[in-house]
Amino acid sequence: MPRRAQPIFLGDGSTLAGIHVKNFLLTVLTLGIYSFWAKADVRQYLYSQTDVAGDRFDYSGTGGELFLGFLKFLGLVLVGVGVAVAGLGVSESLAPVVGYALVGLLVFPLGVVGSRRYRLSRTSWRGIAFSFRGSVAGFLGVYIPGALLTVVTLGIYYPFFHANVRRFLVEGTHFGNRPFEFTGSGADLLPRHLLLYVALPLTLGLYGFWHVAHRQRYYWEHTSFGSAQFSSSLDGGELLSFSLANALLTIVTLGIAYPWIQARRIGFQCEQIEITGTEAFEAALQDARTAGAMGDAVSEMFELELAGADFFGL
Repeated sequence: MPRRAQPIFLGDGSTLAGIHVKNFLLTVLTLGIYSFWAKADVRQYLYSQTDVAGDRFDYSGTGGELFLGFLKFLGLVLVGVGVAVAGLGVSESLAPVVGYALVGLLVFPLGVVGSRRYRLSRTSWRGIAFSFRGSVAGFLGVYIPGALLTVVTLGIYYPFFHANVRRFLVEGTHFGNRPFEFTGSGADLLPRHLLLYVALPLTLGLYGFWHVAHRQRYYWEHTSFGSAQFSSSLDGGELLSFSLANALLTIVTLGIAYPWIQARRIGFQCEQIEITGTEAFEAALQDARTAGAMGDAVSEMFELELAGADFFGL
């Protein structure tokens, strides 16, 4: 019989709150510089408290790497603006416009690919490192035509676009020397997507929770690692009640409950996932890849949610 496992989050909001308070004070005292170390501190705790089949994840990224990545990105932007102003004859009044355009061209691909590549390169389980091997060019080849077709078709192409991005992220992810696989298709999601146009206004937007839950179940059911198969039990009603509870906690506590909400969110995500055939992971051999932190720093700066590299947050 294939072995089964469910991710478990062992952390708690109280410990996480203590970490956030310490990080906040040090960030204020250092005029914001410590924020890079604060992010690494939180990640190390969250990963170390996430268990699969009796073994926890390990995160080895550091604040120093994030800070250096931020400085590299800042230098790249300044050099780009300087070259544009000097080499292309751009006037000083247009320099900010050129700067914003360059940032726009750099931020998204660097954030999505660079963040995922960096975070997974610093993540391991049972001593075997993860990695992401997708390229910026590969991502743009998926994203640009997908975004254009979504606009041209007034949103009808969106499930194909979303599924293609998912495929890029999943199939570029490796555990050791073996890749994950994704067999999903936007065609399977299209009927539910079309239903969304009717159901959303009729349910005052509430149907969106059932739509997201169905898509997540579909994505996990079409994600595998060798003979290991993932599945999800996420239900729209559960997602709605969970989201409302978190919103209420945020409002009532004026945001103070954020660490508890963060712990609840990860625990909730883990509870929905099951892996059948975990023995497949034992065949993976170490094949670690290095990656710089510039893309991750960019992702954090501009809050690119799509760039999230947390494995169970796919």
